[in-house]
Amino acid sequence: MKSSRSLLRIILPALIALATVSGAHAAEGAPAESHNIIQVILSGGPLIVMIWLAILGTSITMVTFIIQLFLVLRDEQLAPAALLESLRATISAGNYQEAWEICRANKAYIALVLGGALERLGRGKDAVETALIEHGLREAQVLKTKNSYLSVIGVIAPMIGLLGTVIGMMGAFAVLGSSGVSDPRLLATRIGEVLMATASGLFIAIPAFIFYYYFRNRATIVLVTADDKLNQLIEDIPFDELGGVRIGENFEAGAGAPVTGAGRSRKVSVALTTNCPVCNGAIQPGQNPCPHCGATLEWA
Repeated sequence: MKSSRSLLRIILPALIALATVSGAHAAEGAPAESHNIIQVILSGGPLIVMIWLAILGTSITMVTFIIQLFLVLRDEQLAPAALLESLRATISAGNYQEAWEICRANKAYIALVLGGALERLGRGKDAVETALIEHGLREAQVLKTKNSYLSVIGVIAPMIGLLGTVIGMMGAFAVLGSSGVSDPRLLATRIGEVLMATASGLFIAIPAFIFYYYFRNRATIVLVTADDKLNQLIEDIPFDELGGVRIGENFEAGAGAPVTGAGRSRKVSVALTTNCPVCNGAIQPGQNPCPHCGATLEWA
């Protein structure tokens, strides 16, 4: 409390003197000497220049992140229609390795998430859904990282402005202590530095926080939409028929343990086997029906 009162005792006489001199100039019609912002900054010394460079750097960074987030957080960017249709066609046809290669060749959100899930295709539906969640969380975190930088800018920009305020007030007090109120113009310049640094920090922080909350909500909406499209892509995959299949770098189309019983699949591929899946009799690729049991086969 005592320090606050002492500070007021120093600042108030300076402000009163400044107002008195400004009023005298206005009454006499004398033109006041004008300084542009560059002159004011340069007159503050190296520390003030460095602070203003930091303020300029944070403002440029903020604008850059805002533009990038506007471009990235779009439905078409996360799940392009052409890519979605291509993946839907290859998965419907049972070409899972080709779908994985399509995902690997693209950097869209759905490609990065689905590619990791397809690598666990031979482990069952639960493993694929778990992979979707894991890869989805990882890629979503990458997308949200840039938005978190806006929050950081919103916090540090006023602090940089406050630092400029403190340094500017130190200069103003130094002028006041050396010359009193005999040179109010120099004192006004120092106070102007204080006000501009504070205003600039707030000018950056306010839009940074506004866009931070906007993009946070926007990211949630577009990620939920993309995840719904991913779930639609895998909902018709016959997981029970693909046990043991390896998709990815170590592609192996061989099926796992042979299926027995009335519920066995009759869909085969020339890349998988040349035995009938019903009676296990030897047949030629593409031959239909089976010459041993007469079963109608679906060759992929």
